[in-house]
Amino acid sequence: MNNTTREIVESSALVEKYELIHHKSGLDIYVYPKKIATTYALFATHYGSIDNKFMIEGENEHTEVPLGIAHFLEHKMFTKEDGSDSFERFSELGADANAYTSYDKTVYLFSCTSNFSECLSELIDFVTHPFFTKESVEKEQGIIGEEIGMYDDSPNNRSYYGMLEGLYHYHDIKNNVCGTVESIAKITPELLYRCHEVFYNLSNMALVVCGNVEAEEVIEIADKCLKEQKSVNIIRQKSKNEPPHAAKEKVISRMLLAKPIFDIGIKDIDVPKAPQERERRDIVMSIIADLLFSSTGALYSRLYEERLISPNPSSSYTISEDFAYTSFSGESDDPEKVYNIVKEYISKKQEEGFCETEFIRCRKVFYSSFVRGLDSADDIANELVAYIFDGYDFFDYADIISKITLEEVNDIFRSAFKPESFTLSAVYPLDEKSK
Repeated sequence: MNNTTREIVESSALVEKYELIHHKSGLDIYVYPKKIATTYALFATHYGSIDNKFMIEGENEHTEVPLGIAHFLEHKMFTKEDGSDSFERFSELGADANAYTSYDKTVYLFSCTSNFSECLSELIDFVTHPFFTKESVEKEQGIIGEEIGMYDDSPNNRSYYGMLEGLYHYHDIKNNVCGTVESIAKITPELLYRCHEVFYNLSNMALVVCGNVEAEEVIEIADKCLKEQKSVNIIRQKSKNEPPHAAKEKVISRMLLAKPIFDIGIKDIDVPKAPQERERRDIVMSIIADLLFSSTGALYSRLYEERLISPNPSSSYTISEDFAYTSFSGESDDPEKVYNIVKEYISKKQEEGFCETEFIRCRKVFYSSFVRGLDSADDIANELVAYIFDGYDFFDYADIISKITLEEVNDIFRSAFKPESFTLSAVYPLDEKSK
């Protein structure tokens, strides 16, 4: 039998700490004490929309499941065997509850100012006790089918997934988290139970609690609600090796909207295997994205002054174990002209490099943004679970930022943004022929 062990993880530079509890059940629990009114709890599994082919070590065959099943499972978890609904229970307790599925994780959460013990017990109970029937699955297929239709009717959603379709030849990241109407029609109670058995094993999960709460209280609840589980080693079948170039340079569509929108993607294939190296690349590439696309930069100023772009475009860098990309999105009357100017600007900037002044300003912004996030319980919990599943050290982030150099940024910038790795996804208003 396992014993519960505890360790303190702290940062002297940030004057912050949390407690990591290796619970006897096999679950890792993270308690981050903060003297704030609202307590935030998050129960997550390292299981998302790209985990569609897998097996447990010792098995001989992979299980292949329909696209969208992780998101489908998330929807079904709130209904309990006695017919009650956990959302309603949280409401009765005065808590706000929610859940979400991304490409690499499924997260169940609540925030409360009172009744914390009852809320945490409810969270653990419904996530660890699935109940599915043929009738309930069929009902949910109709509900999620309508949700998929709503997403398909969203120009922003169409543009975003068009960008991923343009970037990737094979990787499942290009598929909608919800799946398709055709794929979810293949979901059965048996497949849902199989996915829960594999991915909701406590060794593949994490519980994060942040707020005015003591670790002893969390351990006491876990002792009551959780039974010891044998850990599993999940073998996830990844997509085929991606070519370095984008699958399509342009993905164009038309929908009912007033003004064209666009998503420009730049594929990054130099994804480090070691988590610590990925964390560093994440920071460097995020700084580069901000230096290129921020509203204080030369590129945005030119696009705005020439009336090629609406205010408040967005940019980001996304990285996981086997894919990464930079994105830049917004509104424009001429997305293709914006795309050409962006490519031209980046090519010229690679020759010049970023200057010391703009780099230091950007690095300070990143550092201060991370520190500000430590005042928010939900920011801490969501960021912490992302770091846990990525294999990063949460407190290393600030230290790495402070040690990033201009030379490192310029070197990676010059090697990462290759012309053949770009794609443009644009959604235009319907023309007369389309109407």
